[in-house]
Amino acid sequence: MVQFNGRLLADDDNFLGSKNRGLRYGDSLFEALRSINGKLIFWEDHYLRLMASMRILRMEIPMEFTMEYLEEKILETISANQLEKDAARVRLTIFRNDGGLYLPETNNVSFLIETSPLSSPFYVLDDTAYEVELFKDFYINPDMLSNLKTNNKILNVVGSIFAEENGYQNCLLINNQKQIVEFLNGNIFVVKGNTIKTPPLEHGCLNGIVRKKLIEIIKKTEGWVLEESAVSPFELQKADEIFLTNSIMGIRPITKYRKKTYTSDKAKSLVGKLNAMARLT
Repeated sequence: MVQFNGRLLADDDNFLGSKNRGLRYGDSLFEALRSINGKLIFWEDHYLRLMASMRILRMEIPMEFTMEYLEEKILETISANQLEKDAARVRLTIFRNDGGLYLPETNNVSFLIETSPLSSPFYVLDDTAYEVELFKDFYINPDMLSNLKTNNKILNVVGSIFAEENGYQNCLLINNQKQIVEFLNGNIFVVKGNTIKTPPLEHGCLNGIVRKKLIEIIKKTEGWVLEESAVSPFELQKADEIFLTNSIMGIRPITKYRKKTYTSDKAKSLVGKLNAMARLT
């Protein structure tokens, strides 16, 4: 079951037409988040990011789009799919309503909620082999739109195909200044000693929720230093550790980049702190 504008529908119902602006122009946003036993993890952060993104894209925010209303609709969908006692992945998509060409006829929006089961109720560190490479065919343009979680993900799609064709588990995306920005599906953190670095939003990375939470944790951890600054491809060869972060996986250590292999000590420490923070939300 999915939920479309407050109505529960079967997955295969034809409720979206060919004029859908998300399909035609990528005129849409989405949030992907975890639910554990009917509790939405970091929901307030996801909600605030979504509202800010809608304003940036000049979408009309409906009066009923309160945090409580959308949470209720998400939980209804989770329950309809019998996932209220399990771990679930939730995707909330917002798209501008039909009409117009590039210039929309309306800024009113619709919403779609989808859910699927997850194997683990908490973030679990997977330290199996995970090799990555640079994707250099196309670049991220470092501006505010790059910080948003929009449906314009063709670069990520082509990069994922490149990774699959060449036997990599993921790829690193770079901006037009040749700076490391993020992974295909999450933010990047680079560890050297007790310094943990992540690219700043100004370089074009997604304004990730788990990125935000880890920045908070690292800043509070005695003896660790957090830097939001440029990451060059050259630095990857000298790093002790690299890991990927997103709201579904949490933290995913990288094991190999070219001839360099990495440890996962900081990642192991952080995943426990992240789970503790998630339980408090």
